[in-house]
Amino acid sequence: MNDTTSPLDTTFDPAAIEARWFAHWEDNGLFRPARPDAEPFTIVNPPPNVTGSLHIGHALDNTLQDIMVRYERLRGKDALWVVGMDHAGIATQMVVERELEKSQDKRTNYSREDFIAKVWDWKAESGGTITRQLRRLGCSMDWSREQFTMDPHFTRAVVKVFVDLHRKGLIYRDKRLVNWDPKLKTAISDLEVETRDVNGQFWHFTYPLANGSGNVSVATTRPETMLADMAVAVHPDDPRYAELLKNKATIRLPITGREVPIVADEHADPELGSGAVKITPGHDFNDFEVGKRAGIAAGDMLNMLDAEGRVVQTADGLVPDELIGMDRFAARKRIVGMMDEAGLLERTDDRVIATPFGDRGGVVIEPWLTDQWYVDAEALAEAPMQAVRDRRIEIVPKSWEKTFFNWMENIQPWCVSRQLWWGHRIPAWFDGDGNVFVAETETEAQAQAGEGVSLTQDPDVLDTWFSSALWPFATLGWPDDTAMLAKHYPNDLLISGFDILFFWDARMAMQGLQFMDEVPWKRLYLHGLVRAADGQKMSKSKGNVVDPLGLIDRFGADALRFFMAAMESQGRDVKMDESRLEGYRNFATKLWNATRFCQSHGIEASEQIAAPTANSAVNRWIVGEVVDTLAALEGALADLRFDAAANTVYHFVWDRFCDWYLELIKPAQGSTIDEETRMVAGWVLDQIYVMLHPFMPFITEELWSKQGNRGDYPLITAKWPEPAAGVDAEAKRQVEWLISLTGALRAAKNELGIPPGAKLEAYVAAPGDLARQVMTENRAALERLARLSKIHVLAAPDGPAMQVMAGSDVFVIPLEGVIDIAAEKARLNKALQNAEKEVGSLAKRLENPKFVEKAKPEAVKKAQADMEHHASEADRLRAALARLG
Repeated sequence: MNDTTSPLDTTFDPAAIEARWFAHWEDNGLFRPARPDAEPFTIVNPPPNVTGSLHIGHALDNTLQDIMVRYERLRGKDALWVVGMDHAGIATQMVVERELEKSQDKRTNYSREDFIAKVWDWKAESGGTITRQLRRLGCSMDWSREQFTMDPHFTRAVVKVFVDLHRKGLIYRDKRLVNWDPKLKTAISDLEVETRDVNGQFWHFTYPLANGSGNVSVATTRPETMLADMAVAVHPDDPRYAELLKNKATIRLPITGREVPIVADEHADPELGSGAVKITPGHDFNDFEVGKRAGIAAGDMLNMLDAEGRVVQTADGLVPDELIGMDRFAARKRIVGMMDEAGLLERTDDRVIATPFGDRGGVVIEPWLTDQWYVDAEALAEAPMQAVRDRRIEIVPKSWEKTFFNWMENIQPWCVSRQLWWGHRIPAWFDGDGNVFVAETETEAQAQAGEGVSLTQDPDVLDTWFSSALWPFATLGWPDDTAMLAKHYPNDLLISGFDILFFWDARMAMQGLQFMDEVPWKRLYLHGLVRAADGQKMSKSKGNVVDPLGLIDRFGADALRFFMAAMESQGRDVKMDESRLEGYRNFATKLWNATRFCQSHGIEASEQIAAPTANSAVNRWIVGEVVDTLAALEGALADLRFDAAANTVYHFVWDRFCDWYLELIKPAQGSTIDEETRMVAGWVLDQIYVMLHPFMPFITEELWSKQGNRGDYPLITAKWPEPAAGVDAEAKRQVEWLISLTGALRAAKNELGIPPGAKLEAYVAAPGDLARQVMTENRAALERLARLSKIHVLAAPDGPAMQVMAGSDVFVIPLEGVIDIAAEKARLNKALQNAEKEVGSLAKRLENPKFVEKAKPEAVKKAQADMEHHASEADRLRAALARLG
């Protein structure tokens, strides 16, 4: 390597380097796995929606992934980070339909094929915004192999999985309740349902007994569903209904006149209302289960709504004609009126109701009984649970294991069909009699059905979670037996938000073990949410959403990345804090200026991996600090403790290297830094760039390149530090003693109002061996850093003085003529009285129960913080007075 430096600009400007370096990395193929003989390290990104744009959660998720990929690449592994996008069936179809609406056009004006062609056109022009934005964050993904869940090879994998699961009896068609979106007219997953609190009513109705001997009271928040009631449930141990259950009493339903049984079921809570619950198995998830337990087959459950949420005639023909075709909410209002007119409305309670809405369509979701395709998730869940039990899959943090098992052990059938046009068409064909033929191609289905049998393909498409569940192996070429698949499956690590543990992570584990007979990844790291500064969840409605691109514009990508890492503590959410972001931008500037200082003193790139030989205590100390930092950093990353890793390297760079080492080696006026120190300092600076690179790739690559002409050896593919050195205990004791004395003197000066640059004389009567050694070998540095003009090894003269400690050594600094002792005592006493007064006032306020109970939590918290601040200030002032004697 040529170690010729290139001068740095006087100021650090992130925007000037970020785009340039990312283009260099990508254009030169530096993100691709290119080490055929090296151990692989593989990670896949949770594929963002093709309609998406970078939000703060993406910034956290992808920063953590990039840290690990860059770290393992530096450690010499053949690192592959798979990147791609999800076709996002509902979201994408909605986007394209909205585009059509702008010109008064709509999807149904086109054939299915023509509309899908328009979606592909939209993707080519507008899709993939987020992948461009991920580049701005610095994501070192293998962009040359970018994947899309609708690519032909991926579609082939999806179809094969569906057909194979069907042949094994693990995919089947069934009539069950689904989350139905009446606006989009499709089933949606639980993840696409958001629950909102809505002001509503709780209606209490009288249901007469069929024999006319009495009645039962029921209550509901959805009166319209009584058109499809099929039972009334009571708890089997409720004494109020024991006689009715014994006599097998029935109800004559109002409005429809349908006669339904009273059934015993523990779903009915005797403590709530009358203890009797109306059961509508075709329109409520709990009622569906009650209906099944009561012996009602799904095919016999009544349906009273169409796909758009309008009332339709039930199978028994008992819905009054006037209600047919009414919107569900208009029908609700009319039914309440009819019950009131019949004298069967007992009362109405106002109530806040948790109501499910579709996150895309924005309308209330309706539980709806339909024929859909289901995966036997219970059967597929066994292998992933066993893999977690026997540690083939490690979940980090471990606390999530309980949640994982709880969900997997109680898993429900997975509805995988969607009533959309955009997506993977279900590979199933029906004949005129309703027989179904599942095959990878229509030709194969026709062969199953027989010659001459007319077939129609199922119009539905697959849930996007079905295709993304194949992401770890289909992206590597499966079902073909590719070299990439052989080398990079299973993946090493998956990083994802905890909110998709079941929708994506668990399903990848199911499909990976089913089709590859191996776990999809060895470790699963679940991170929290990024919340607003006050801890609230971010949402557009609250107006507290943070744009990560705006943060990059203001602070730089490196500062945002470092913030995400430093704040990511296992098991906790991340709170946005722009002051911390600004602090990390200042950290980058600090490193920039430290490099400029080194350049100005002839310190250039190192030419060796191992630490240079060092004789001086300061150089031996800083080499040992690198060794300690490296061990702590590697330990933190091994445990996926991103906060500990970031803070380890931060404190080494800022505290040890910049604040102390560079000060310790700074030459006196007119002199130069010696050769040994230049060699060590250049080596340490290189270790900093390498250790910091996974967190702050842009500035470190820029500084690495400017410290020497090493264009053929970019930092991104450099070698991870191997100091081949240890910690020199004696050097560490010496330098830490020097740091301790300097810090104590600076604090004492600050307490007494002495200017930091003031040079003072010190007396140490009986220095220990360590003190004598430091004063002998590092006198110049000691006097420069501690601003001591002279150190006398004898007892201090009488008079006002301050004392400071370094280890067990006591240094006495006379103050006669340095400050006005009387005036300083008066100032300190006055300040102490004010601080004590504030402490007393705040203590009284906090001891007042009325204040603590009635004040806002943030006001109480502020009062506590203020009291602690003033108490600390009082302690400091007392210490300062004690110094003056």
